[in-house]
Amino acid sequence: MASADEASGAPASGSGRLLTGVAWAVLLLGLWLWGREATEGPGGSSAPTTGDVAAVGRPLGVPLPPARDPLRPAGPSTVEIPSIGVKAPVVTRGLDTTGAVDPPPFATPQTVGWFGSGTRPGAEGAALFVGHVDTQTRPAVFYGLSTARPGEKIRVTRTDGSVAEFTIDDVQVVSRDRFDAKKVYGVRQPGRAELRLITCGGTYDRASGAYTANVVVSAYLTDARGI
Repeated sequence: MASADEASGAPASGSGRLLTGVAWAVLLLGLWLWGREATEGPGGSSAPTTGDVAAVGRPLGVPLPPARDPLRPAGPSTVEIPSIGVKAPVVTRGLDTTGAVDPPPFATPQTVGWFGSGTRPGAEGAALFVGHVDTQTRPAVFYGLSTARPGEKIRVTRTDGSVAEFTIDDVQVVSRDRFDAKKVYGVRQPGRAELRLITCGGTYDRASGAYTANVVVSAYLTDARGI
């Protein structure tokens, strides 16, 4: 995530990194709270999201395949979203000195970060991937994430050589002032292997130097190869 591009009139010098940091702050606070619950007690809620979020695309009548049984745990190495042209390496991210989840480095904007202390993708629970939406001068790995739609596929190649295929079932824009970590990161259906992909969204707020929302794509495991 980063400041808006030059056409928006946002600052275009060293202040870009500061604005990027502010844009991450709300998201990372939510991740920290969620991560703490994941290690100290039950993580998340199975309750559906409510009016605190806006649906980007949830067309009626989209046939979705049944969920398959979760896989044995294994870490991720790459993630692919064919419908939006994403194929990117995945790196493990932990907590920084402030207790927040470290985003991918600014120097590697086409890299996706996985919260390594949480669920492994394909295993039971909700695995969490985060990525930048843009940099000071160009789109980043999750620039097109808000255009993803239910029914489209996400493939995660795992460190054991298997490929876990997820089907998107929800795309939402969650406003900063209504961000609820349990609703965003919690498991939607107990017993499933789920995936969350998150980046900045909404509009760029010049007054606060941050984006107004986060894009949250939810998916669940429907197929696997090489297991």
